[in-house]
Amino acid sequence: MHELYELSVQDPEGEIDTIDRIWKDQRGRTASSMREDFCGTAAVAREWVKKRPENTAVGVDLSTEVLEWCRTRIDQNLNDEESSRLNLIEGDVLNTKTDPVETVLAFNFSYFLFKKRSQVLDYFKTVRDQLEDDGLFILDAYGGSDSFLEMEEDRDLDGFTYVWDQHHYDPVTGDVVNHIHFKFPDGTKIKNAFTYHWRLWTLPEIQELLLEAGFSRAAVYWEGTDEETDEGNGVWTEVDEGEACEGWVAYLVGIK
Repeated sequence: MHELYELSVQDPEGEIDTIDRIWKDQRGRTASSMREDFCGTAAVAREWVKKRPENTAVGVDLSTEVLEWCRTRIDQNLNDEESSRLNLIEGDVLNTKTDPVETVLAFNFSYFLFKKRSQVLDYFKTVRDQLEDDGLFILDAYGGSDSFLEMEEDRDLDGFTYVWDQHHYDPVTGDVVNHIHFKFPDGTKIKNAFTYHWRLWTLPEIQELLLEAGFSRAAVYWEGTDEETDEGNGVWTEVDEGEACEGWVAYLVGIK
């Protein structure tokens, strides 16, 4: 299932290109040391150490099972020198201490599992403490009018169909329950392959929490639109205002 997840929702090369763009925009250079929180299969961390010979990465996750799967992928996809620059840690991102890094990542909305404001604030403070003096904390968020709907969305991929199931939304608490299902041409399926119990945090809330955690500035990066397809063009720029889309994904940057 982890391989299906990577094929469905992750684009490590594209994400690293975006990280590089943000770093050049904010600091005039690229970063070399990175920590991927809630790393799961550590797809970004694995790609990071392949990107440049000076790059190092740390991946932190609570799941023994997914980290074991990741180690198998490392043996298959990285050479000894590359794998020596990647350290996987089984631990809680709230109390796992590592050497300071230039950039910390929290992708795939993973920190949405913190449903209380105090929990998010504690996490953001922890991240800030793990960054070097000029470090950047890069995280993503999603939203738009469709994000409040209980609905399913199918996407046909090579050999299977990915189903994003927004199963439940509570407007009082902001809590959501989302599932990922996989369907196959022979009629079989994997139902509830992954389930997420999150709070749907908004961009203003996240920016306020980053500032409260001690970051000097909180930036939002919005994706441009391809004029021909009216789809995202993969080019992210810092903005002060967004567009009221039915669905969007944005990057946020906590600047130390």
